[in-house]
Amino acid sequence: QLQASGGGLVQAGGSLRISCTASTDIFSIFNGLGWFRQAPGKEREFVSAIRWRGGGTYYADSVKGRFTISRDNAKNTVYLQMNSLKPEDTAVYYCAGGRPITSSIRMEGGYGTWGQGTQVTVSS
Repeated sequence: QLQASGGGLVQAGGSLRISCTASTDIFSIFNGLGWFRQAPGKEREFVSAIRWRGGGTYYADSVKGRFTISRDNAKNTVYLQMNSLKPEDTAVYYCAGGRPITSSIRMEGGYGTWGQGTQVTVSS
């Protein structure tokens, strides 16, 4: 079971860091983790992902240059640092673990385990 946390209310231009962790070693049971988000009335969309082997990171065009995904093995946690936040970043953010391959790294189907989501609200 994955747990996402760290969401909250922030003004446009501000920063927020959300986290994803689990009670089990996410770095042994998964080979990567992704962040997805869902805004009200919209479909869930890919935000960012990281794969342990090779340390490859992936970003949606809408967040590239503003968001950074990282991992902390000692804390069994993956972070999403979000800078220069915009009102359109407002959404519930979900983390998902799995064994995605390159072609599925940006797809929900590439992940089999999902967290409960954390709300991020950016005010204008």
